[in-house]
Amino acid sequence: MRSKSIPRLVRVLPYKRTTRCFSTSSHRFAGQVRIVEVGPRDGLQNEKTSISLKIKLELIKRLAQTGVRDIEAGSFVAPKWVPQMANSVDVLNHLLGHPPSAPHPITYNYLVPNLKGLQNLLRTADDVKPGTAPDLSQPTEDSDSLPTPPPSPKEQEEAEPAPITSTEDPNEMPSDTSGVNDPVEPASSSTLGNQTEISIFTAATEAFSKANTNCSIAESLDRCKEIVTLAKSRDIRVRGYVSVALGCPYEGPDVAPSRVAEVTASLLEMGVDEVSVADTTGMGTAPRTRDLLKTLSAAGVANQDLALHFHDTYGQALVNVVVGLEHGIRAFDSSVGGLGGCPYSKGATGNVATEDLVYCLHSLGATTGVDVEKMAQIGSWISTELGRENDSRAGKAVLARLRT
Repeated sequence: MRSKSIPRLVRVLPYKRTTRCFSTSSHRFAGQVRIVEVGPRDGLQNEKTSISLKIKLELIKRLAQTGVRDIEAGSFVAPKWVPQMANSVDVLNHLLGHPPSAPHPITYNYLVPNLKGLQNLLRTADDVKPGTAPDLSQPTEDSDSLPTPPPSPKEQEEAEPAPITSTEDPNEMPSDTSGVNDPVEPASSSTLGNQTEISIFTAATEAFSKANTNCSIAESLDRCKEIVTLAKSRDIRVRGYVSVALGCPYEGPDVAPSRVAEVTASLLEMGVDEVSVADTTGMGTAPRTRDLLKTLSAAGVANQDLALHFHDTYGQALVNVVVGLEHGIRAFDSSVGGLGGCPYSKGATGNVATEDLVYCLHSLGATTGVDVEKMAQIGSWISTELGRENDSRAGKAVLARLRT
């Protein structure tokens, strides 16, 4: 438990060399790892084709039944910036009024770019009581034309920035559902414990901050502080993102780890509960990921306050995940089917696929609570619905084996 008397930034523990933590042997375990499924928000926001509310709600419903405990559900941004998130009010209404069945409570996360975004979320949430909102997942006469929220006031649209946006026998294939059983917390069919969480964001480079939010890093942190203050007054958990931590489309791959640590510490000090350090461009490599994590530790940032978010642009996401595991990180973002990208980072491909991440973690002896077979089926389904290639190699392999 974190000491309240010692400031976070000065809790720097002496470095102690340890042996390697992971092995393919079933006798060595990686422990409990938390998966944050970002497909319905970060995954869908960059899609070119229009996505109906019905499909979004069905995606969330299916994901809720896989065992994942954290799902990014939407984004309270002006529709002109991210059209795919225009019906996030409807998503929030539905999840509060008619939460999908799940084996345990789920935290649903919504990105808010500024104070107005959070105010809109709170106003919506305050008006919803469980079971009173219309069930928008049910078929209607025109189910593909479900209502979307009215446009934001003109002054908000003009001022609001766009958002940021992952055995002993080495030849023996691990079970598809290995790691599903969570030894820490028993499953429950109740949805009464569901929580609503928000996420905020800033960047590790000035150029990306300007392009993404039209302000400096310092100004974006000021905005974040306003949001955190209001959220904490309502007992809402806050998640932070630090974009382009391992490479920037404008400033290149050599982002200073000390800058990432400074921004991360600033978010934690203002009250953010967890910071997801994001390789938005997918430029990260194992050595630079390791150096970044060492710098964060040296700055007094605790592993339990961090998550890692990798894009797979250069095929390095899972390598970087293992580096994070060996450093002690136990929370990772991912997107079913490898959905995703970044509107402000040209060439960046999707997040690391949840199916690939879960398969990798289970092969290392980790437990995630996530059923990789169900996740693979969802990845195939949503890829078909979107008319895109399924980017999960493990997902496709799992499905192929299930068909034989």
